[in-house]
Amino acid sequence: MSEAAFSELRRVFSALLASGRASQNLVDMLADRAFDLFEANIHAQTAHLPALACAKGCPSCCALRVTATAPEIFLLARYARQIDQRMPATALGSLSRRIKLANRATRGLGETERMKLRQPCPFVVRGGCIIHPARPLACRGHASFDRRACAQAMAGREVDVPVSAPHVALRALVQDSLREALDSAGLAAGLYELNQGLVLALDDPERERAWRDGQDSLAPARIEASTTAAQTDAVLWSRASAGGASIRDEF
Repeated sequence: MSEAAFSELRRVFSALLASGRASQNLVDMLADRAFDLFEANIHAQTAHLPALACAKGCPSCCALRVTATAPEIFLLARYARQIDQRMPATALGSLSRRIKLANRATRGLGETERMKLRQPCPFVVRGGCIIHPARPLACRGHASFDRRACAQAMAGREVDVPVSAPHVALRALVQDSLREALDSAGLAAGLYELNQGLVLALDDPERERAWRDGQDSLAPARIEASTTAAQTDAVLWSRASAGGASIRDEF
C-alpha cells in the first residue's frame, strides 16, 4: 500500500472527525467523504483498463456478503427509513422488512454457504440497486470485466472472474484509512455484516448516538478482518499505484 496515499487519506478523515465530532451529521460527513474520495480517484486508477462489464440489470455479485463500516451502515439505515416513507411497499413489503428477511436467511453463514444460498440483496428491485448513490465501499470496489463469468460463478461453477484490481485496492485504501482515523478518535472502527448491522440500526435508532459516544453499538454484527485479505489488499494497491499514481482529496 502507498504509505503516502494512506497517510493523506487518514489526515483527511482525522481532520473531519476533529471538526465534526459533535455534529449530529457526523455519519453523513464521514460516509459521504469516503464515497467522494473513491469516486474522485477511481477513473484515474483505471483509465488504462478495458471497459467494465458492470451495468444496471446485472445483480450477479449482489448475493455476496457485504461488510461495511459503522458510518456506512448508519447512513444506509437513514436512507432506508426515507425510502420507506416516500415509496410504496414492494410485493415483499417495506425495504426495512426486506432487509430483515435477508438477514434472517443469511445470518451466521460463511461466504461459501451464502453464495450457494444465492439470497438476493434486499436493495435490488427489478434488477436495479435502489440505494446506488449510497452504496457501501465494498460494492463500489467490486467490479468485473466479464458479466458471463460473474453469472457462472454465482451459479456455482468454478470460474475465475476477472475483477478490477484498482477498484479492490482503492476501496481498501479509503476504507482502511477511515477505520484508522476512527480508531484514533476513540470510535468503533470495525467491519460489520451489512444486513445484520442494518437490522440493528433500524430496530434501535439510538445505536447511532451510542456509536458517536464511543460504544461499539453494532458489535453483534462485527466481522473480524482476515489478515490474508488485508495483505492481499495491500499488494493490490501497491500494484495499482505503481508508476506514481496519486490520490486526489479535493472534488
